[in-house]
Amino acid sequence: MEIKATDVAKLRQMTGAGMMDCKSALVEANGDFDKAKDIIREKGKLVAAKRADRETTEGSVIAIATENNNKAIVVCLGCETDFVAKNSEFQALANKIAETALTSFPADLEALKATKLDGQTIEEAVIQQTGKSGEKHAIPFYSKLEAPYIATYIHTNGKLATIVGFSKEISKEVGREIAMQITAMNPVSVSKDSCPQSVIEKELEIYRIQIREEGKPENMVEQIAQGKLAKFFKESTLEDQTFVKDGKITVAQYLKTVDPEVKVTGFFRFSLND
Repeated sequence: MEIKATDVAKLRQMTGAGMMDCKSALVEANGDFDKAKDIIREKGKLVAAKRADRETTEGSVIAIATENNNKAIVVCLGCETDFVAKNSEFQALANKIAETALTSFPADLEALKATKLDGQTIEEAVIQQTGKSGEKHAIPFYSKLEAPYIATYIHTNGKLATIVGFSKEISKEVGREIAMQITAMNPVSVSKDSCPQSVIEKELEIYRIQIREEGKPENMVEQIAQGKLAKFFKESTLEDQTFVKDGKITVAQYLKTVDPEVKVTGFFRFSLND
């Protein structure tokens, strides 16, 4: 049957798919718009299945907070190439996902994927975009945070972002400085007390192996390992890290100069390049 250009344009507006894909779908569906939409969706699933083993090392990492800065999310929409990542449709979808995540505030990544966006789930929207671009799209990371005050930071390349919560309201400038510290120095936890036990045990095991390989006496192994762990805490936990902007004080000491009562309550950082 003859497919009119106006029908193709209408289907494109409904699905966002390319003109040729829309025309082919309408031909296959004999002009039935609902069937054509299903065909386009199935094409997206097929492309997604074929490219499931591809790496999504490019994309967009977005961190946004509510107007009163007490809730925030960081989410990544990944793709295969920088060319697609810079595409306006890709960026629009990434921003829509972030805004929907902040509004709906789903519990975890799976809940985010099941959240509705423009009449379909976010997972379906990502698959649809995969079909349109011809390369894999995925959401590799999502986290949310609640606190009396939250600062956000997105690195200039758009591939690295941080959200950090504070125990009380602070200035935007101070919040940004701490968020930038986390972005640059990638701490494992807020403090040594909040460092996961699994991380501590892994570090100690590495140190013990290194010390024994160096030929140190067995009765000195644990003492040396604990010394190395103390250095690890200083370099890898936020409060004990040297404050990058100053270089002479720790982050904890800097925060005390701002407000003796303010504490970092938690943070999330994600980078496509880590």
